[in-house]
Amino acid sequence: MTRVLVVEDDPQLVRALVINMQVRRYGVDAAPDGATALRLAAARRPDVVLLDLGLPDMDGVDVIRALRGWSRVPILVLSARQGSDEKVAALDAGADDYVTKPFSMDELMARLRAAVRRVEETPLASETVLVETDDFTVDLLAKKLVRGQFDVRLTPTEWHLLEILITNPGRLITQKHLLQEVWGVSQSNKTNYLRVYMAQLRRKLEADPSHPRYLITEPGTGYRFEG
Repeated sequence: MTRVLVVEDDPQLVRALVINMQVRRYGVDAAPDGATALRLAAARRPDVVLLDLGLPDMDGVDVIRALRGWSRVPILVLSARQGSDEKVAALDAGADDYVTKPFSMDELMARLRAAVRRVEETPLASETVLVETDDFTVDLLAKKLVRGQFDVRLTPTEWHLLEILITNPGRLITQKHLLQEVWGVSQSNKTNYLRVYMAQLRRKLEADPSHPRYLITEPGTGYRFEG
């Protein structure tokens, strides 16, 4: 049974989440504050954490940092904070996804399933050399991209961006992280660089670059690769 830890201080929302997850055969533990959440996480070892940022005893970002000190458990943030700065802070601290309140229960459950699936599947690691989709194949070792029957040439910068995204499938990677990894700390606010290069990658990889299937934008936050 997949075990979920719900960290939320709104009892009505907790009740709704617990009922919906138990109906779907998830095991559920609930914590009303950060300290309880960290104790339960250590004792129960959940498969995924749903975390509110506005907790009574500490900020949810501090809970993320504490968990990331010893665990790689998927963390889905549930928050009424809609500003991109808050999203980036949570994602940079180690959250895997960010769902803004109010949210659809169906959407939340879909994201929860995706988080669990990413853990259950064999994770892409640095030694992974071949990534295949319905439309293209990427050979990371040979630095070769084939779309249909044709080789597609990528620049070194395009390769670097694509490698980061496809080796973290389904995970939202922040603009700041991509900029620092590809262009260095001094360029971490040059979001226009990202827009230009992501547009180029979409033109080379996507059947319809204006409606991308693989290289997904989370406005004001970052990008994710959906295989």
